[in-house]
Amino acid sequence: MKLTPFSLTIAALCMAANASAADPKIGIVYDAGGKFDKSFNQSAFEGASRFKKETNIGFIEVQASSDTQAEQVLRGLARKNLDLIASIGFAQTQAVQKVAKEFPKVRFILIDGVAQGSNVNSIVFKEEEGSYLVGVAAAMASKTKKLGFVGGIDIPLIRTFACGYAQGAKAAVAKAEVTQNMVGTTSAAWNDPAKGGELARSQFDRGVDVIFAVAGGSGLGTLQTAKEKGKLAIGVDSNQNHLYPGTMLTSMVKRVDNAVYDSFMQLKNGTWKAGVTSKGIKDGGVDWALDEHNRSLITPEIEKRVLGARKDIIDGKVKVIDYRAANSCPV
Repeated sequence: MKLTPFSLTIAALCMAANASAADPKIGIVYDAGGKFDKSFNQSAFEGASRFKKETNIGFIEVQASSDTQAEQVLRGLARKNLDLIASIGFAQTQAVQKVAKEFPKVRFILIDGVAQGSNVNSIVFKEEEGSYLVGVAAAMASKTKKLGFVGGIDIPLIRTFACGYAQGAKAAVAKAEVTQNMVGTTSAAWNDPAKGGELARSQFDRGVDVIFAVAGGSGLGTLQTAKEKGKLAIGVDSNQNHLYPGTMLTSMVKRVDNAVYDSFMQLKNGTWKAGVTSKGIKDGGVDWALDEHNRSLITPEIEKRVLGARKDIIDGKVKVIDYRAANSCPV
């Protein structure tokens, strides 16, 4: 059943109605990509579902079908006197900041953005660190040493992924080249797999043989095209290795599921706090994915190099530049 901005699923309403009076009332708002995007939103849903399974506390879930509707959705949930609302995606930043100010008794968590407010916990990730790891793997696995990157929208967050990816690639193979393309300029760019596939074909035609897709639902088109062309692709946010075994080199996982689960559990336990939380490799926020679906593609040499880079980042021996802080990329 598709979630809409102005209606809640019957299941969600039942969960809310059946909850104990002492249980916290929780809501989650997915962005335009939808909760089954096999990526960012789905990871958030999995974290919320894990919390429900362990605590038997349900949650109301809604989808903001566009960035402009996020404010209406959040305000509608806040009026229901929920204890906590989780907003998934940086596109909801302004909406969270505005609505949180109007409803000071409602707590908000914002995933992937920073909003001001004494009742807001903004959770951000060090995407550059995880992207560095998959960049190392990509450069070592590439035969042409020509790598690709398909992003959703040209914004600092996506540039951060691309910059970390390029830094890792260059650290592993100095002559590696990275070609970058963006899907679009509006929220529709996150849900256009046809365009994601088109950009991938263009890059493959220019000699690229590994592409990192950071474009939400659009990225699924990139991954599929890599499979069709017999080239390698890298997933993002969720572990997407299982989607196309044999051509998925790895995935840069961003543990949105853990962030949502931890926030809900903190609310339940009375330890929730406002502020800004930043999660990198050391904090279990980002990583690369190695499992049975890509094991045959990751040689011992690649694994050793990636794990070495991972340890160096944790130990502080390697400092990956954050594009957002530097406003530029060193490579």
